[in-house]
Amino acid sequence: MHHAHAVENRRRLIIAFTATFTVLIAEVIGALWTGSLALLVDAGHMLTDTVGLFMALVATHLTMRPATKTRTWGLRRAEVLAAFFQASILFAVGAFALFEGVRRLFDPTDIEAGGLLIFGIVGLVANLVSLAVLSGGRSSNLNMRAAFLEVLNDALGSVAVIAAALIITSTGWTQADAIAGILIALFILPRSLIIIKESMSILLESTPRGLDLEEVRAHILALPHVLAVHDLHASLIASNLPTLSAHVVLDESCFFDNHASQILDALQECVRDDFGIEHTTFQLETAAHTHHEFETHD
Repeated sequence: MHHAHAVENRRRLIIAFTATFTVLIAEVIGALWTGSLALLVDAGHMLTDTVGLFMALVATHLTMRPATKTRTWGLRRAEVLAAFFQASILFAVGAFALFEGVRRLFDPTDIEAGGLLIFGIVGLVANLVSLAVLSGGRSSNLNMRAAFLEVLNDALGSVAVIAAALIITSTGWTQADAIAGILIALFILPRSLIIIKESMSILLESTPRGLDLEEVRAHILALPHVLAVHDLHASLIASNLPTLSAHVVLDESCFFDNHASQILDALQECVRDDFGIEHTTFQLETAAHTHHEFETHD
């Protein structure tokens, strides 16, 4: 199932990457011609999108590689690393746009509004094509979500560029270009921080969002013959690959009357059905076994 999704996501990313790279070249030329900050920022978006989509494409390819003895989860976490770097680049572009936009409010430059409008429309069309292609895979993982967010930011940036061009054409107020750049930046910054935060959470092996370990503990303790639970851990290998492990203390009699294997089945079924976690590791032990462990915790 993962391989099939990865193949489809790779196809989506190739189309989006080709469209984005083509418009990047056009917008760089347009920014140099018109002198527009909004178009320059949008070209910066396109650059980050091109790099980001390329990273996403490489990461998607890497996640399709099988597990090995040295990489027992394969390279599934590559999509998280790609999302982190995409969002980091996007944040840097947003910070630059905000700084430069404020500067140009007080020191406006001449803008070629006609060229700005043309390149804004070209960028918007390409972004809409990329969005249509990526939308079907954006819920697959964090990597695809970051890629979709980058292209969405660019689409909104193109709208801002078009609006700035129309205002400059009709009123001559060139600060509209700076305002457009600032608005793009204000949209980018918080959303890129969200992706950075989520990817860092996975890399630091935090508990998956929405999973209450005390609730998991309560469900496990409710099973027959379970006396205690300790060393309960949950984390994400990749954005859609949660894992859970725990030491479960059972009645000593369970190890002599075949109850232990039945309880193991019940534990796996409980965590899978109630919390959606299929990759689990349970160590079944007696109360006396804790004295032989180096360190235990709740």
